[in-house]
Amino acid sequence: MSKKTAARSAIGGMFVTSLVAIAPAQILNAQAPTPYGVPINLENAKKAAAPALAEALKNHWNMAVAIVDPSGNLVYYEKMDDTQLGSAHVAIDKARSAALFKRPTKAFQDALAAGGEGLRLLKIEGAVPVEGGIPLIMEGKIVGAIGVSGGSSAQDGQCAKAGADAIK
Repeated sequence: MSKKTAARSAIGGMFVTSLVAIAPAQILNAQAPTPYGVPINLENAKKAAAPALAEALKNHWNMAVAIVDPSGNLVYYEKMDDTQLGSAHVAIDKARSAALFKRPTKAFQDALAAGGEGLRLLKIEGAVPVEGGIPLIMEGKIVGAIGVSGGSSAQDGQCAKAGADAIK
C-alpha cells in the first residue's frame, strides 16, 4: 500500500470513528424539549405502577416498581414477592435517572453500548445506563418517572412502558 493510500485509509477511518462518536454525544447533550410539570400524585403513581406489575405478573417475572416525581423523590414503590433484593434500589435509581435527565434510561444504555463518547456515561452521576426507566408524561409535561427492575433490560423496559403508557 502506498503512503498516499495509507493516509486516505487512516483519514477515512478517523471520519467513520468520528461519526460513530457523535451519535452518543448527541443523545447525551441534547436537551430534551419536554418541560417539567406538576409532580405526579399518589393516585396517578399507583395507576402507572399497576400495569407495570400486571405485565410482570402475566410474564411470570418478579419485579420492583418505583415511581418518582420530577425531582427524583420517591412517590410510590412496590416489590413483588421473590424479587431479588438488589432490584429494589435499581428500580428507584432508574426512575430517578429518567426523571432528572428527561429521557428513558435506554438512551443511556444505547449510548454506552456504542462506545466512544458514550463511555463518558460512566462519569455522569445518577445516569443509569440500563433499560427500565421512563419519564411519565401527562398533558405534555414530565410529572415524574417509572423505574422497573428484576428481569433483563428488555423485560424491565417492557413493564416500564406498560406503566408509562397507562397515564398518557
